[in-house]
Amino acid sequence: MKKTIICALLFFTVLSPVFSQEFYRRDIKYVDTATFMVWASPNFSVQIPFGKGYLATTFEHNYSIGLDFTFKTKTNWTIDVGFNYMFGSKIKKQCKDVVGDMAIEIVKDTTYAFFSGAGNNLVLLAWEGRYWNFGASFGKIIPLNRWKNSGLWLKFGMGYFGHKIYFNDTKNLFPQIALDKKKGIYYRYGYDQHASGVALNQFFGYLFMQKRRALSFYAGIECWEIFSKPDRGYIFVGELKGKTDRLPRKFSGLVGFKIGWVLPFYEKTRTTTLYTF
Repeated sequence: MKKTIICALLFFTVLSPVFSQEFYRRDIKYVDTATFMVWASPNFSVQIPFGKGYLATTFEHNYSIGLDFTFKTKTNWTIDVGFNYMFGSKIKKQCKDVVGDMAIEIVKDTTYAFFSGAGNNLVLLAWEGRYWNFGASFGKIIPLNRWKNSGLWLKFGMGYFGHKIYFNDTKNLFPQIALDKKKGIYYRYGYDQHASGVALNQFFGYLFMQKRRALSFYAGIECWEIFSKPDRGYIFVGELKGKTDRLPRKFSGLVGFKIGWVLPFYEKTRTTTLYTF
């Protein structure tokens, strides 16, 4: 999986500008003048963790969906605000480091189960990594041709980043890790290894701003540097067992391929007249 993601990153980063040049040649008479624009962009990413922090040592690769709002000036500076939700990350740690000895091993190192609340049958429990972040970024679009609203897009940003182990037990079949806020039951908080902190991010890609704006999109490489710390107050099991105020803040990173669809809200119309003598 990692090799596939890395190959995709290299492919799109190197060839995106080449494809864009060929696409723009289809409309050689159109001149796209840089102007003020506002757009929303739903996006999707595939990311690989790295580093020695809490996120990187707990989770494998993940998927991400998000929504950004972008303001672009007529000089091609951009300001973004956005939110992303990340999911589908397998857990690197063994079951005993997540829930201790409460689970029964069904298949060595792969499948575990709990006794249900009734105590008379085994029920498989699934879990995965879930992350979320929100923040803002500042960037610059560098045109490579007469399409002045398109080009290489460089962005740098900062925001909040949170991550945890998500237990797929919405019906509270397992009293050992029950979570019922109405009844004041918060056992799950001692096992989900929730952590959060400040994060920095960078994006390097290409923005394809088409003549038909709703067909526009961007693609490129995104990197996150996350400085997180467990914040539940107490962890019940594993190497992090104990009060979390004693644990240091650690660095984890995410790198991956990101693609987004541009949905324009507003564009200040600018007219360019070409005279032929």
